[in-house]
Amino acid sequence: MTFVLDTEGLTPGERAEAVYAAMMYASAPCRVIHEDEAGPGHARLEVWEHGDGNVFTHRSSGIRLLRTERLARREAMPVLALSVQLTAEGRIEQAGRRWRVPAGELLAVDLSGAYDYSWSGDGAAGAVQIPFDRLGLPVDVVRGAVPQIRSSPYYRMVTDHVGHLARDPARLAGDAGVATASVELVRALLASVARPGPGTRRAMAETLLTRVRAFVRARLADPDLTPAMIAAAHHVSPRHLYQVCADAGLSLEQWIIGERLRAARHELLRPESRGRSVAAIARAWGFRDPTHFTRRFKARYGVLPSALRRPPGDDHAR
Repeated sequence: MTFVLDTEGLTPGERAEAVYAAMMYASAPCRVIHEDEAGPGHARLEVWEHGDGNVFTHRSSGIRLLRTERLARREAMPVLALSVQLTAEGRIEQAGRRWRVPAGELLAVDLSGAYDYSWSGDGAAGAVQIPFDRLGLPVDVVRGAVPQIRSSPYYRMVTDHVGHLARDPARLAGDAGVATASVELVRALLASVARPGPGTRRAMAETLLTRVRAFVRARLADPDLTPAMIAAAHHVSPRHLYQVCADAGLSLEQWIIGERLRAARHELLRPESRGRSVAAIARAWGFRDPTHFTRRFKARYGVLPSALRRPPGDDHAR
């Protein structure tokens, strides 16, 4: 189910109440304070189902979301929000800590607790909201890890993942595989900075394949990407990496080639890429040998790469 509020069609007097009602639905109950209470303001809020959680995007004029201790006592269900500040600088206070969140950075908020979050001027943020019980970690471990997420080796990986979701929720939020990846990446993020224990070690082991997939997708353009590099980056042996992939029915090298071919095909189909040669696009996605790329592409898609750029009905490149 999708929920969308756009205040553009509302009168200025209706907008504040509509945003408050939408925020009650989309996230934790809180006071909504508009930066310019006398002005018209504007807001667009979207909520997309994402597994057992949701993707919540919020674009608006300056706003402050204040969840008081009194409001927090009414809500017992712990939910964690991982939010990327898309534009403007966010400001957050929770559990005695205050910090600023520049555009492009990640913020973790315990929505069941009190907090004070705001930005000035036109801004935007997008969040994945996941119930604590889906994370497979004790509540105290999650809460203890939240202030440390920027020190995690997976911080940028999760930031990029949430950012992609926030920018295209219509395409990605309903994908069950992406929803599972969201949970596993957040588990890894928290477990990597939490105090060591059986729960955190289990979380790291169970999320290895998801972390490997995200790591590889971020480095498809690197022609030197190898299983040995991937294993070293995740502090496991190549043998263990191969075993984890085999248990999941995955051939690592063939999967990497397949992902590169998929990315190259997408690039070839983009109108903006028509000025680039097939060889240049092949190299951009990690193929050193254009002939090898062409052979693998034809085997995968049944046509030569150049055929994607020919007018319909022209079979010379087949």
